[in-house]
Order: sequence, then C-alpha cells, then structure tokens
Amino acid sequence: MVVFAGQGDARRSMDLLWSPRSRPPGPGPKPALSVEVIVATAIAVADAEGMAALSMRAVGERLGRTAMALYTYVPGKSELVDLMYDRALAELPADYDLSAGWRAAITAWAEDSWAFYLRHPWFLQVSQARPVLGPNEYGVLETLLRVLASTGLGAADVRRAVATLAHVVRGAAQTVAESRQAARSTGLSEEEWWHGRSDALRDLVPDFVERFPTVAWLDSEGAPSVPPDDGVPYLEHLARQTFEGGLGLVLDGLEKAVAQIVP
Repeated sequence: MVVFAGQGDARRSMDLLWSPRSRPPGPGPKPALSVEVIVATAIAVADAEGMAALSMRAVGERLGRTAMALYTYVPGKSELVDLMYDRALAELPADYDLSAGWRAAITAWAEDSWAFYLRHPWFLQVSQARPVLGPNEYGVLETLLRVLASTGLGAADVRRAVATLAHVVRGAAQTVAESRQAARSTGLSEEEWWHGRSDALRDLVPDFVERFPTVAWLDSEGAPSVPPDDGVPYLEHLARQTFEGGLGLVLDGLEKAVAQIVP
C-alpha cells in the first residue's frame, strides 16, 4: 500500500502544518478536541494497526467521538496523513555532535532513522515522490545537511549524498517492515514460506546451479552469518547487515571524496 502525501487542499494543509496550533484559550468552554490530539491519536492507530486501518472514523472511535467531530479540526484523511507524517518526524534529533567527526554523526543519524522507521512502519508507506513540506520534514533535512556541509563537499555532492543515504536507510528498514507485515497478513512465518518455496525449487529445477552459477556462488560464499536461535527472522538479519554494510560503503565513498578536497 502506497500513500501519496499532499492530496488534500494545498492551502489548508500548509496552514495546518505551519501555523501555530496551540493557542491560548479564548472565552467560553475549552474545545473537547484539538489538532494535536487528533494527530497523536492517528499516529497511535497507524502504529498499532497499520496505514490500511487509518480512517477518520477509526481515529474518532479511539477518541470516543464521531468522524464528523474531527472535521472541524482536520478537513479529511489526506490532510491528516500530512500532519501525521510531519508530526512523527519531530521525534528525531535536531542536531548531532560533530566533535567525533562527520562520519560518526552520520552513523548516529542513520541509527536514529532506522529505529524511527521500525517504530512507525506506516511511515514507510508514504511515498517520497511528493514531500509533505512541513516544518519537521525541513528540520530533519536541515540537520543532515548541516552534518554533510561540515565535510566541505559542494552542494551537488551533498545533494547526492543525502539522497543515497536516505535510500540506504529507508530501503533496508522497509524490508524489515514488509517482512513483519507479510507474516501477519499471510499467517506464514518467513521460515515457513522459504522452506516451501526452496523445496519446490530444488525439486523442479535440479540444474539450478548450472543455469545460475553466479547466484549459486553468492549463496554459498557470500551468505551473511546469522546468530543462531535468537528469534529474529533471517530476512531481518539480512536487512540489518545490508543497512550497516551499505551505510559503510557510502561513508567510505564520502571519505574518499572529502580527501580530495581537504589537505
């Protein structure tokens, strides 16, 4: 399931994202709801049940209200997704210590982002094709740009580095999130699924090694080590190793680029 941000009314969405939402109470009774409460509740629904379960009705039920009561504060689900996306990003650090160097700072950023994605797997279903353009989204970008700018690299290289780092971290985390969702949705564990397919492939394609020798070589020589009996599915181990290895390769490349400009 892919969700595209920015499908609601542009002016209304941007106003909700950028205008202060916590205002001093005026005369009369305080409102029973607020944008902040609705967004926090929507995040809780998505965290617990996934993006597919998110609706104005589901959020209203959790708050003990009707869906119609929410429309006074948020025009609809599209605007709500934008607000959820940006609000969740507020959890990420606004700054990283550069005293140990830019590589350590980027590694810390990547670890924080990895944990964030696995804490909010629904976030990975919001497409990157159309950004929300909210203050926290820009804040996260500003934080990473500050670290990369400290390397002395030019703007074009920094831009490419941001995109590459984001894809490495998000892509590896998405594999974990989808693996967990697959087990819940199908009722088959990762091990059960692979055993069934592997047995069938072995029987149906006895000449697999001859037909795909490089694939067979990689499976035999390059298979990642997995801690035994730790309860974590193999694919999650693989995704974590991809995350660490891919991040290392990107950082190694950045170091070489930096070495060319820094005496």
